[in-house]
Amino acid sequence: MHPLFPSPPEPRFVPAGEHPLWDAALVAVNRDLAATLPGQTPLRLIAYPADEHEDEQLYVALADGNAHGNSLCPAGSADWALRYVAEAAQDTITGCLWQAWPVCTVHGLGMHLGEEPGRPVWRCAGGGRPGDPAHVRAAVGELDTVHRPHRPNRKRREEGGRREGPGGR
Repeated sequence: MHPLFPSPPEPRFVPAGEHPLWDAALVAVNRDLAATLPGQTPLRLIAYPADEHEDEQLYVALADGNAHGNSLCPAGSADWALRYVAEAAQDTITGCLWQAWPVCTVHGLGMHLGEEPGRPVWRCAGGGRPGDPAHVRAAVGELDTVHRPHRPNRKRREEGGRREGPGGR
């Protein structure tokens, strides 16, 4: 008996080396992920099999295979691949984990992809006040060089005038 609604094809995890441009881009994006969400497992590439209408479709997915957003188009250059993998990773993190990613550590705002000559970058919209403009936080793959962990008690210590030691003195 033929089912009325056939089940969708099962995706497969793409082994390293099968798509070198995508692999290199994913390594850079996973560096950003590790710097900003240290408890999150690295992202992976998954592929849905080709059918009579489409070629095989690649997606950036969580370690469990969940993905969100558009498939990756054929890569032209390394920068092009990096931009699209970063965008796909951002869609997957946002859509599957329901959180903004990456977040600017200066303003606490979700960042968006931007372009500077020769490279994709993570841009922050800024604080929205005069003197607090939009800015480039880092090139994609380099958030580990600028990420500072959130320290909620820092302001309170600074307001007290002096930093207390372990004994509270």
